[in-house]
Amino acid sequence: MSLRYYIFLKDVLLLALTSFGGPQAHIALMFRLLVHKRRYLTEQELIELNALCQILPGPTSTQTLTAIGFRIGGPNLAYLTLLVWLLPASSIMAAAALAISYLQENNISLQFLRFIQPMAVGFVSYAAYAISSKVVNTKLAIGIMVVSGILAYFFHSPWVYPLLLLAGGAITALRFRQHPQEKDKKLRIQWANFILFVGVLITAAVVGGATSSLPVRLFENFYRNGSLVFGGGQVLIPLMFTEFVDFKKYLTAEEFLSGFALVQALPGPVFSFCAYIGTLAMRDYGIWGQLLGSLVATVGIFLPGTFLIFFVIRFWDDLKKYRVVRASLEGISAVSSGMVVAAAIMLYRPIDNTPLNFGIVVATFCLLLFTRIPAPILILVGFALGFIF
Repeated sequence: MSLRYYIFLKDVLLLALTSFGGPQAHIALMFRLLVHKRRYLTEQELIELNALCQILPGPTSTQTLTAIGFRIGGPNLAYLTLLVWLLPASSIMAAAALAISYLQENNISLQFLRFIQPMAVGFVSYAAYAISSKVVNTKLAIGIMVVSGILAYFFHSPWVYPLLLLAGGAITALRFRQHPQEKDKKLRIQWANFILFVGVLITAAVVGGATSSLPVRLFENFYRNGSLVFGGGQVLIPLMFTEFVDFKKYLTAEEFLSGFALVQALPGPVFSFCAYIGTLAMRDYGIWGQLLGSLVATVGIFLPGTFLIFFVIRFWDDLKKYRVVRASLEGISAVSSGMVVAAAIMLYRPIDNTPLNFGIVVATFCLLLFTRIPAPILILVGFALGFIF
């Protein structure tokens, strides 16, 4: 491996350790380090790669970095980029889940997390506001957002979410004539990575169903969710809560909210939250079983997005010329917004509806909206208050 590749991976590790604040903050740091300082690619190239990753299912920041690694050094460097980027945050989240399991086994109270849980709802509420204000700009999009939010709230099957995303995209795709037509549309598609993407999904589902092995079923669950999440880590939350708390009861709502709050305080991808869920889902299998759960959850959630970016990046410039593709993005974005709104309401439900908890939700939302206080500082304050009072 050349020296340039080592320097690039060192830069990725630096981003993994310092990129607080979610995809918007991540992309700003990528501009500063990868474009302006290192000149791995131009501003326009980074903007286009990020746009591509925003319309693919999976973690946007992770896919953008992986795509840059792919352009610089091909698939091998791309996979190393993915590993270096996700390892710090995923390791911390797995360790946090192990710590919670240890405290529960020894009957040590988790009351110190009591302020963190309503704060997590405040974070999701702010994400719902931020996403909808950016991508919901027409009456049709508002209608799709409201209907999808209602359906996502009342119907808790894990399959509701992908069906809503497909329906939303199909509705706005019918308005493709409102988009300008472009010529010279010639797609040259290499199908290998897409076949791999589908093949892994089918194999995991079949093997999991045949063996009833929890690690295999967890891999399939996370791989499926990673294949269907449009809009990044915040949209992942309602899917995770519905499937693993409401539906399968692998962890409690309090545990879920505590983990989600913690991931807000960490640099790196929000999808590392899945390492926490996978660890707690395997708590009955001992520490090695929990580590296995963390591994299969992390691989499962990140792998489909990686396969898809490898697949699409080769013909993205031609694909985005199709009006139907551009038009469908409005509906997909509106559904994603509705799902996050529903998530904020669903996550508040298990919390005691006291004036204090409601006030913490509102205060967290307002601090995020009207101040520049970093999310990690808010979370640390929440932890400190939990220990003091």
